[in-house]
Amino acid sequence: MAAEPAETGTTELLSLALSRPYEALDRARDLLAAGLPPLEESVARQAIGIVLREFGDIHAAVEELRAARGLARASGSPEREDDVLATLGVALVFAGRTAAGREALNAAARRSTGLLLGRILLRRGGVLLALGEHRAALPDLNTAIAVLRLERDLLWEARARTERAFCALALGSVRSAVTDLRRAEELFSRTGQELESVDAIVHRGVLAHRIGDLPAALSCFDTAAERFARLGAADPALSGHRCAALLAAGLAEEALGEADAMIDRLERAHGSPLKRAELLLAAAECALAAGRPPAALDRARAAAQLFERQRRPWWRAHARLVMAQAQFAAGPPSETLLRDAARCADGLAALSSPRLPLSRLVAGQIALALGRTEEAEEHLGVAARARYRGPALTRTAGWLAEALRAEAAGDHRRLMRVCRRGLELINDHRATLGSSELRAQATAHGAELARLAQRHALRLNRPRLLLSWSERWRAGALLIPPVRPPDDEDLQADLAAMRMVNSRLGEAQARGLPTAALRREQLRLERAARDRARRAQGGDRVVPFAFDLPRLREELGERLLLELVDVAGELHVLVCGGAGPVRMVTAGRTEEAGRQVDLIRFALARLAHGRSRLTPEQLFGQLAAASRTLERLLIADAARLLGDREVVIVPPGRLQAVPWGLLPALRDRVVSVAPSAAFWLRARGTRAEGSGVALIRGPGLRSEGAEVTHIARELRALQHTGGVGGAAGVDGVAETAEVGGVAEVRGGAASGGGRGPVVLGGGSATVVRVLEAMDGARLAHIAAHGDFRTDSPLLSSLRVDDGPLTVYDLERLRQAPRQVVLSSCDSGRASSAGADELLGLAASLMQLGTTGLVASVVPVNDVAVVPLMIALHRELRAGAGLAAALCRARRATGGGDPVATATGWSFLCLGAG
Repeated sequence: MAAEPAETGTTELLSLALSRPYEALDRARDLLAAGLPPLEESVARQAIGIVLREFGDIHAAVEELRAARGLARASGSPEREDDVLATLGVALVFAGRTAAGREALNAAARRSTGLLLGRILLRRGGVLLALGEHRAALPDLNTAIAVLRLERDLLWEARARTERAFCALALGSVRSAVTDLRRAEELFSRTGQELESVDAIVHRGVLAHRIGDLPAALSCFDTAAERFARLGAADPALSGHRCAALLAAGLAEEALGEADAMIDRLERAHGSPLKRAELLLAAAECALAAGRPPAALDRARAAAQLFERQRRPWWRAHARLVMAQAQFAAGPPSETLLRDAARCADGLAALSSPRLPLSRLVAGQIALALGRTEEAEEHLGVAARARYRGPALTRTAGWLAEALRAEAAGDHRRLMRVCRRGLELINDHRATLGSSELRAQATAHGAELARLAQRHALRLNRPRLLLSWSERWRAGALLIPPVRPPDDEDLQADLAAMRMVNSRLGEAQARGLPTAALRREQLRLERAARDRARRAQGGDRVVPFAFDLPRLREELGERLLLELVDVAGELHVLVCGGAGPVRMVTAGRTEEAGRQVDLIRFALARLAHGRSRLTPEQLFGQLAAASRTLERLLIADAARLLGDREVVIVPPGRLQAVPWGLLPALRDRVVSVAPSAAFWLRARGTRAEGSGVALIRGPGLRSEGAEVTHIARELRALQHTGGVGGAAGVDGVAETAEVGGVAEVRGGAASGGGRGPVVLGGGSATVVRVLEAMDGARLAHIAAHGDFRTDSPLLSSLRVDDGPLTVYDLERLRQAPRQVVLSSCDSGRASSAGADELLGLAASLMQLGTTGLVASVVPVNDVAVVPLMIALHRELRAGAGLAAALCRARRATGGGDPVATATGWSFLCLGAG
């Protein structure tokens, strides 16, 4: 917020304008309607102008302030006129009329002395800061602080310290910024300025972001947004800061949505062109990170044009940097683009911009693409100096520059060492994050370093090296110990409210009632829950990379590992097992394989639910043909190396939803699918813990939970005959009763009884009781409809009796079930995030400690699932592992029925089966 004068002695309107703006607006208009003498009317119109400038129509603000200046002149008070003139100067700059605004501020400063001069210098310094002239702003702000301290003007001193802190941050002096912001917050708290005390929270968030504490930054921004909303205000600057933090967290699409929404709001309200230009630049950076170069270029170009008209060279130079990045990403590179990028880097150097390393990196990359190695070395050498100082993400850009230098010089040993150091830095940064979503997304910042190392290993034709580097950056977030969320009452309240709204939404839809208000409330609650979860601090426990190939071979035994690696869009299958070397087979293009997977999943869903004009036999024949094509694209000639051995498959994130059991070479084979070889190895080495079996049935299943009832009955019969469970184990059975064909719990863990199998359903399967039953179980079987959320994977859920059971709920488990079966919908799907990470129900359970999980990657037929699940549990009780039990259950239930066979193909064993 721009700093403004305090009350004149006859009114509080001016101080209210930046404390309770809409109260100030109403009071000023009431006073004007009653009639005022010129001096007082000048104050009222100045207050209205300030509120409109900050929160409304900037052009209307200018008109009000011009009227206020005329009234001040008519009142015969030079001090009043100079004060209004300075306020008008700020508004003119905000309106994009930079020259006129600066001249007004200069004129006001020339004619003022004492306290008024200090206040005007603060406003002029704030304008210079907004224009990006940080060094020019410092003398004004230093003088202003000295004068205001001498005059004991605490409020205005706080404002001046805030502006100086942002100057210091822009010039790289974090320590000075910390000192000023702390002092400013103390002063604001003593003066009772509500709006500016919220600004102080925003400033703390900016500082936290600058020093790399993303959870603290997001927490500050969320708190500030809530308090602005209570005051009826919206701050475009807050949106810009939050976009930057979301970008640093790897959440580019969400950041882009926020920036575009605020731009639209500003345009509709005729808001400040200065803020619009800044948000356009933020949106351009977001679009670039989201992989949309054309959209980034459009926004950056529009921002640069506005900055040019507003005479803001600092901002214009940053917009041109994004333009160069977008043009390079869109390709192809050109000599003109290289010249533009080099000029941009020179301009940022002259401005002492913290983006200088990034600009040199971009120029170096363009020069390398053009074969201009000497020029590339010059730019990259400057960029590489940043690897030892600054925030983690800035240093990562420095390590990337150094890696590109090593690659260009042909220094392979140095290249690998540098890539390793850069990825270790990202790993350290990731450990500071408590949110599983942020941990996964953070890996995007190291993706280019990982790709460099992988390309190098591929060029050397060293499969073992390629395997090691693929493991270094694959699903690493799942190996970090989870940070258990605190008992956040607000988060739990949001989740409970989400379940209530979800229930009301279903009732409204069933009755044909309007749902728009309920959907808005649902979206609000979802965002609130997501934002709260992101504030979790990490445990600062760094898990160093350790890929033990000899131990992997030993644990594989007779199995084979197939790790699929995407290098420059082409799949390479790394085959590991036995005493021989790691072998490499080139397969198809990743994009083509992904399209084929989507088609096959669609066909499987149609077959399962009868949504096709073709007969099941015809669809089945099409699937058989498509499966051969998919096998060629995914594993190609690696199929010939399999023999009759069990297989562990590690696919890239883009291919995590492949129904592997459909492939001809894998149909009759025991197959496990793991997010990484390191995860599989860790899961295999996890000591068998947990006791009891939880059987849970959600509402709305066409099968009415028949499998749960049947499995429970078989478990009771086994206990009564003195049988002993196999891998799933039977430690005793909770007392159950049949109510309308549904097994309901009457004892056991969920209701305080012994730690045996617990059956929940028909109203007893609430979120709280399901979590109690799952906590520490050896095996949890959940037959419930699911909802996979591509837009927000951690809001993916299973539908239990009182609403959705989300990933955020699962993260409250003290000890995840050792093995899990999710028998309905497509709960095995995950969203690819960051570099090569996974988010979703199954991925979260594995991070929490689940070692093996059976789930479908296709929305399956609830009725067709029943015999498959009954057979699966029989195999488990006979002592089979999850993967072997699934394979045998498929054989036992497929027969000649196309729907039953397709249902079996739709399920995977994830983790260590």
